[in-house]
Amino acid sequence: MNTPAPDEIVIRDVEDGDMAAIREIYALQVLHGVSSWEEEPPSLADMISRRNAVVKAGYPYRVAIRDARVTGYAYASSYRPRPGYRYTVENSVYVAEHAQRSGIGKLLLEDLIEVCTKMNFRQMIAVVGDSDNAMSIDFHVKMGFRKIGVIKSIGFKFGRWLDSVVMQLPLGDGDNTPPES
Repeated sequence: MNTPAPDEIVIRDVEDGDMAAIREIYALQVLHGVSSWEEEPPSLADMISRRNAVVKAGYPYRVAIRDARVTGYAYASSYRPRPGYRYTVENSVYVAEHAQRSGIGKLLLEDLIEVCTKMNFRQMIAVVGDSDNAMSIDFHVKMGFRKIGVIKSIGFKFGRWLDSVVMQLPLGDGDNTPPES
């Protein structure tokens, strides 16, 4: 295996050894951000169980590695459990605090879009925590998503009501052709 050049970013499937770093990235968002509406960071065992469920269901779970360190992760999961939604995925992208605004999120989401398109998914949904989360909304717009709705005051965290912003990106042929069975 070739060793990546220093500062080179490698996007690959998640491995067991990545999970402690992934938990730390997520825990910071739980404690200080609105991308997650959990209030207590899940344990490492919980994070592993969640990852296993995503992978077992056949969805991609990817990590960004730079200088042998996990700098972010992204995964797709079922948008809704009913069979009629089987061609639609919801994305999740998290970047380590030290790597914010370095292009890691863009690389992860580009990769996730490509992988999901190859897997014959036709729509990707982003559910952004709060209308005031301009950084995440702008990021998704730059990645081609359109804002399709806002669910007002659906969550409560940090002593205030939070909206849920729903964004959508067609994948591949989108709804122009029927999916392959």
